[in-house]
Amino acid sequence: MSIRNLKTILVLDAVTCAGVFAAGLLAADPVGALFGLPAQVVSIGGWICLAAALLMIVAARQAVPNAALVKLIAIGNLGWVAASFAVLATFAGQMTGLGITVVTVQALGVLGFAILEWKGAVAPAAAVTV
Repeated sequence: MSIRNLKTILVLDAVTCAGVFAAGLLAADPVGALFGLPAQVVSIGGWICLAAALLMIVAARQAVPNAALVKLIAIGNLGWVAASFAVLATFAGQMTGLGITVVTVQALGVLGFAILEWKGAVAPAAAVTV
């Protein structure tokens, strides 16, 4: 994977995190009601995404993203996926169909980011190109 591709993936991941942060900060109550989740769960998810987005931007701004930092981001994304399925397991009985769909789809999307970021982090230095 090229450095440019890895940086693009990190930036796209950060943008999605920023969107979740904005929803959690500015619209936790309406998003919670739309998805059938407590507003506090939406808000906490937003704050977690802010921290993740900041790390992603730090990595993306490096000339060559630090492999350890990118691996940490990928592992954090796997934690997010696990937490998403835990939210589904805990709140499925009260969640709306839209909420279940959105949480499932975003978890799979985050899994995709994690896989791509991990591949970018473990690519041999000689194979990484600009």
